[in-house]
Amino acid sequence: MSRAAAVAAAERHFDSGAFKEDLARRVAIATESQNPERVGELRRYVETEMVPALEPLGFRCTVMTHPKAGGPFLYAERHEGDRLPTALGYGHGDVVRGLEAEWKHGLSPWQLLETDGRFYGRGVADNKGQHGINLAALAAVLAVRGALGFNAKWLIEMGEETGSLGLREVCAENRDLFAADVLIASDGPRLSAERPTIYLGSRGACPIDLWVDAREGAHHSGNWGGLLSNPAIQLIHALATIVGPTGQILIPAWKPDRIPNSVRSALADCEVRADPDEPTIDSDWGEPGLTPAEKVYAWCAFEILAVTAGNPQNPLNAIPSRARARGQLRFVAGVDPDQLLPALRRHLDAHGFPMVEIARPSDGHFRATRLDPDNPWAQWAARSLMRTTGRHPAILASTGGALPNDVFAEVLGLPTIWVPHSYRGCSQHAPNEHLPVALAREALQLMAGLYWDLGEPHTLVPTVNG
Repeated sequence: MSRAAAVAAAERHFDSGAFKEDLARRVAIATESQNPERVGELRRYVETEMVPALEPLGFRCTVMTHPKAGGPFLYAERHEGDRLPTALGYGHGDVVRGLEAEWKHGLSPWQLLETDGRFYGRGVADNKGQHGINLAALAAVLAVRGALGFNAKWLIEMGEETGSLGLREVCAENRDLFAADVLIASDGPRLSAERPTIYLGSRGACPIDLWVDAREGAHHSGNWGGLLSNPAIQLIHALATIVGPTGQILIPAWKPDRIPNSVRSALADCEVRADPDEPTIDSDWGEPGLTPAEKVYAWCAFEILAVTAGNPQNPLNAIPSRARARGQLRFVAGVDPDQLLPALRRHLDAHGFPMVEIARPSDGHFRATRLDPDNPWAQWAARSLMRTTGRHPAILASTGGALPNDVFAEVLGLPTIWVPHSYRGCSQHAPNEHLPVALAREALQLMAGLYWDLGEPHTLVPTVNG
């Protein structure tokens, strides 16, 4: 009975094809939470896949619902001792739309295919493959030790891709049920495919609509040009006051005062580079004076996701009556989300654009969270991953994307440890989603070692039950 034996058991499970078989079965359930016709599939995934996976591991399972949520939640608990540490696991079984017609020839979102060293299928990276790896690692530890050595709780939601509606309420209304010492979960990409990674929070996301309604109807550009204000020109100039020509944010309230020293230190050895199948990084884009890693993992970014005026596909010789843009601010901890729109309103008015109206749409909101890289839980997890691979993992204070981590960090008050099992080029949310086979195998080893370490009596666990 040893750590090495647990890691070896995880390897055998993967090499036997059992992991692939489980993943194929789960990918085949078309859990598109953005598609109202798939509501039944969301419940089927919980009842026919997750419950049968967890109950043999000694978990008691409860399916929960909430009026705000489009799909169910699964709560599972294995309790081994009142004085043992408790880890909460998380995953989501829903996926984005399959986009069947856009996948490469021979590939399907609902059929797992292994080719060229990759698993292809919707959800293999986001998130069925990732929480499947963690469950298989738990099973490997149990098979070797006969117990976990810690208490384990799991929460599987089926609406993350539609904004995790109801998740905050479910956790707030059941704080005692979800009480734990730490969140250990997996989602998102590694810093690079080759480097094990830990991230400790997530950037927030704030969508913003901006528009100018000038008048009713379009008017001939020859007869009225030079006499009527053009809402497209007004909106474009307004946007140019928000973000500079090389992507730097020009509204002070939309940026942190500084990057904490512990975050800057952790990012010092984190190189952000583009793999051959990824776009080339524009080195002069973004906030001046920051490294690429600091720009993505410790700073804010404002992007224009879409902008329209008139009909670009079939333009008329007319001044449009309306122009509209959808922007998105990715922001870090330390930026007040409640002040984002008021600061924008003051900024636009001060620059002479009172005609630009703004609103925050109801979807796509996430709050920013960040656990300090010097936190004992973060250092413990980093030591565990290094012990398994012999490589120092990247420690990111927050992921570049957004997750409902604020629910765990703020509502439940947990330190949050995320060990991602994907990479940036995995095509999540796009056709041809995939997961490198070698990465998945190593991830299973890493998680078996991590769970083993959590259950070791001599392992330094920073806190136990608070």
